[in-house]
Amino acid sequence: MNTESSSDAIIQVRQLSHSFKGHRALRNVSFDVHEGSLHGFVGPNGAGKTTTLKVICTLLRPQFGSVRVFSHDVVSQANQVRRHLGFMPDHFSMYRQMTVFEYLDFFAAAYGLSLKQRDRVISDVLALTDMDVRKDSLISSLSRGMQQRLSLARVLVNDPKLLLLDEPASGLDPRARIELMEILRELRGIGKTIFISSHILSELAELCDSVTIIDRGTVKYSGTMAELGRDGQANPSFQITLASATPETAGQINTLPGVVSVEQVEGEPTFRIDLDDLESVDPNELLRGVMDLGLSIVAFAESRKHLNQAFMDLTEQGVH
Repeated sequence: MNTESSSDAIIQVRQLSHSFKGHRALRNVSFDVHEGSLHGFVGPNGAGKTTTLKVICTLLRPQFGSVRVFSHDVVSQANQVRRHLGFMPDHFSMYRQMTVFEYLDFFAAAYGLSLKQRDRVISDVLALTDMDVRKDSLISSLSRGMQQRLSLARVLVNDPKLLLLDEPASGLDPRARIELMEILRELRGIGKTIFISSHILSELAELCDSVTIIDRGTVKYSGTMAELGRDGQANPSFQITLASATPETAGQINTLPGVVSVEQVEGEPTFRIDLDDLESVDPNELLRGVMDLGLSIVAFAESRKHLNQAFMDLTEQGVH
């Protein structure tokens, strides 16, 4: 398991354990989330994701271990923690006979905002979530996707620095998911730190810069997406795309010093090249070797495991 740890993390989870009626939901869970990151929290159903989120947002007291958010302890300094975060649960009861504006105004008032402040804040969050035209609509008339946007708008009313989102794209159609992910990118762009639990691995792979993978209450990996791509690979691997290739090209590349294997992407002049190790083989030497073969290089990059494959590798033991 590869984990990252830093004293400047805004979420610090250390040796967190929790049980329900004899069932061990979390087992010595530790990970960090850094300011400005969009951090994915991935795991099968029952892995412990929601339990962890509830502890972080002070809805559940940890039985063992500690959690700090912006250096505040989630138990002894719960009020300070709550001021800095917004939590969007998987399912949130809405007052369906309220309009969108009335709903947001209710929560803004609960946060202690004045009437003038509420009007400005609601206008801002409606614009940010692209809900302006629906502000006078009844919640009962909204689609599932629009209700998710409204739930996100509610989370933003108190301008939290940290967003905790539990399966925010659950039940959404593909278009609504894409639109939601664009909103999350925009929120990160304005300085929000986002901790997102999701099963939609392909979207997390494109969206997140760091990830924690949890399985059966145990952290299997926590760190950057870049390091995850390398984690568990027996050999350093690179992908190279050529202007053209012949049936002999793979064999030619395979003769270069330090090359262990060469695999061509079917129907394309693209090759995955596994090297012996980076200490004895310089990737620049590989590039020079390919050019010396008279081959024209279009693209060259380190090959990394996709999140889907990494997830399956790390959570494949046993049936859930």
